[in-house]
Amino acid sequence: MKAIICEKPGNFEVIEVPEPIPSASEVILKIRKIGICGTDYHAYKGNQPFFSYPRILGHEISAEIAEDMAGFKAGEPVVPVPYLHCGHCKTCKEGKTNCCPNIQTMGVHVDGGMRELMPVPAMNVIRADDLTHEQIATVECLAIGAHAVRRSSIQEGQWVAVAGTGPIGIGILHFAQIAGARTIAVDVNDARLDYCKNVIGVDHCVNATEGPIDALKEITEGNLPDSVFDATGSPAAIESAFEYVGHGGRLILVSIVKGKISFEDPLFHAREMSLLSSRNATHEDFSNVMEALRNNHIDINPFVTHRCNFEQVPEIFESWSDPSSRVIKGMVSL
Repeated sequence: MKAIICEKPGNFEVIEVPEPIPSASEVILKIRKIGICGTDYHAYKGNQPFFSYPRILGHEISAEIAEDMAGFKAGEPVVPVPYLHCGHCKTCKEGKTNCCPNIQTMGVHVDGGMRELMPVPAMNVIRADDLTHEQIATVECLAIGAHAVRRSSIQEGQWVAVAGTGPIGIGILHFAQIAGARTIAVDVNDARLDYCKNVIGVDHCVNATEGPIDALKEITEGNLPDSVFDATGSPAAIESAFEYVGHGGRLILVSIVKGKISFEDPLFHAREMSLLSSRNATHEDFSNVMEALRNNHIDINPFVTHRCNFEQVPEIFESWSDPSSRVIKGMVSL
């Protein structure tokens, strides 16, 4: 069967690999769609933490069950939860499978979905009835935002600012809206801000290069936002975001960056700010996303901006990774 492997930064190759033989606890998935996200671009560019080469990328996956096994029927549409947790540690037993200390993420620590067939533990597979394969392939990406919003405990009517309006930031904005928050998109890219205003329908947009603190104060009547989410992937932007948070508010770091983050401790203490990280997502978040898609709370049609076939990935990936291409979500079809 065919697979696409990232041999080294900047290099994809289409290769032939043996068909997988499942263990007793696994099912075989026939891959139908693969969403491309920032992790894939970072890996391709050589900037992804906790990553080694060669690697088959792809963790935003839509699939079908290849054959009857483990209680699943051949042809059933499914979404794999790509975070392979151990299930035995204290963290897993507390239901925090997304941050298991032994976690392995498909497409990062182990090979992912850029192949025709893939073995996945049955406990990591969720049925995805009544959704298109393109919708299913956006579930993991949107679940990152759903988990971050759930973790933040925001309340209806509160002000929420999201810095960084790529696919993860867009997901955060969607679920902040579903939670009843008043939303502010913050970015340096006016095209992305236009998308947030005209497609998502956020309440306000702020360009981070044009006096963002004053703009946020004006929007919130001097109070600043109750919750600020960072999805920029930029250390400098994360450090700036500490100043965006109102007194008694929360800063939730969703993106991960290499290196250290510093902040002014007097500012942090004066505002009695809460600092949280948000990592991956759980089965509950995946289910919440699928329910939102079924109820038409999220329209993925404008979200998926670029598409290609499996064999086109090596030739097209470089252009998709260029910000000037205006890719929001790229989608690969098998």
